[in-house]
Amino acid sequence: MSIALKQVFNKDKTFRPKRKFEPGTQRFELHKRAQASLNSGVDLKAAVQLPNGEDQNDWVAVHVVDFFNRINLIYGTICEFCTERTCPVMSGGPKYEYRWQDDLRYKKPTALPAPQYMNLLMDWIEVQINNEDIFPTSVGKSKQGLEEP
Repeated sequence: MSIALKQVFNKDKTFRPKRKFEPGTQRFELHKRAQASLNSGVDLKAAVQLPNGEDQNDWVAVHVVDFFNRINLIYGTICEFCTERTCPVMSGGPKYEYRWQDDLRYKKPTALPAPQYMNLLMDWIEVQINNEDIFPTSVGKSKQGLEEP
């Protein structure tokens, strides 16, 4: 197995610690169900359908956190190769450059090296995921931005 491929599967090379669901909670059970359906080779459309009797917002929250963890793992495999020197611009190819704006430190869209941009992005996402007003951990709380009209 090549060195690069070994790094992809090295669980210690994640960019941030993997977020976990508390065992015994409804979200933990939903996460186990989602993992089982995604690992069983079933149709993806069926795998992401809301299970009967479950809250849609909780189901979406479980998948958002799982997606964040997967992106973290992928980024963790390249972050040592993408430095401020080797990746001076956050881009999506030659036609697209991403600029950071957060209205706190960066009031205007600002060009940043890719690693700095990614650190700010992952921090911002983590703040959103940890925000109880958006992703409450208690069942039955309303979820800002995830409610149906």
